[in-house]
Amino acid sequence: MAKDSRPKSAAVRKASTKKGQVTGSGGQGRRKLEGKGPTPKAEDRVYHKAHKNKQLAERAAAKREANRPRTRGSGFGTDDAVAGRNAVVEALREGIPAKELHVAADIDSDGRVRESLRFAAERGIRVKEVSRRQLDTTTGEAVHQGVALVLEPYDYAEAGEFLEDALERARKGYIPQQPLMVACDSITDPRNLGAILRASAAFGADGVLIPERRSAGVTATVWKTSAGAAARLPVARAKNLTQAIKEAKEEGYFVLGLDGEGDVDLPGLELAEEPLIIVVGSEGKGLSRLVRENCDQIVSIPISAATESLNASMAVGISLYEIATLRSGGAGRAA
Repeated sequence: MAKDSRPKSAAVRKASTKKGQVTGSGGQGRRKLEGKGPTPKAEDRVYHKAHKNKQLAERAAAKREANRPRTRGSGFGTDDAVAGRNAVVEALREGIPAKELHVAADIDSDGRVRESLRFAAERGIRVKEVSRRQLDTTTGEAVHQGVALVLEPYDYAEAGEFLEDALERARKGYIPQQPLMVACDSITDPRNLGAILRASAAFGADGVLIPERRSAGVTATVWKTSAGAAARLPVARAKNLTQAIKEAKEEGYFVLGLDGEGDVDLPGLELAEEPLIIVVGSEGKGLSRLVRENCDQIVSIPISAATESLNASMAVGISLYEIATLRSGGAGRAA
């Protein structure tokens, strides 16, 4: 039989008889020795719970961004800035408390810009020259036309002290009639709050009460919508509206909740001459349960059957007008 003359491979070559030498792989397992690198983060591993939580968080953030009200073209800007030449002039003319007037470095001046600068100088408001990119940031990407007014934080009154002080002034004869307040229960839209302030100022309310949570605050949008009423009518803020109502009742106030299914009709309201707090709820949900339970009366405004409900500011305006009429001696007409 012929002897195989082909050379044997390294993998099958017999081990040398020399001491210390063993059969090797010829470098074929080199990659196995390199390792797999650093361990990926938990959120980057598709099988890990952290990865799923990260995806859920990203989806929630995207949803919030999609539902966020856009300010472009609104003239309101962010919560603390009014954007646009017309809006800024109107805000300064109405005396809205402001700390800075921001003007673009490359702005083309016109009558509105010059008027804004004049108002700012008269009121001692600082004028700051900024870039358009800075204006974009200040106004929340609103159409600012090269000018924005940065507002001062609103100075809220403390609810308890405010309500007690109004009663004391009435008792001492400093005001001719008993206090008349409006309380907002879960009014979260700043335009609704601005309209309520406007109606309250127009029909004789002495102030407006809002809760700290689940409520719009006095922002640039509220200033704009109130048409200057926010500068004339004090707004008090309560940590808890239900508790503030309870304490007000102990001081001597009567609390009337507005609701379409009330047990008392507004015309000829018997409590009109008393110290009053008129509570208005959100247009969607109405009065909250706890607030409703602590009202002395639930008052309804008679409306046509073809109309389902009134918006919050309209209900406030009608109620305040009727109370003012009754207080001035028009009870016979109203009844």
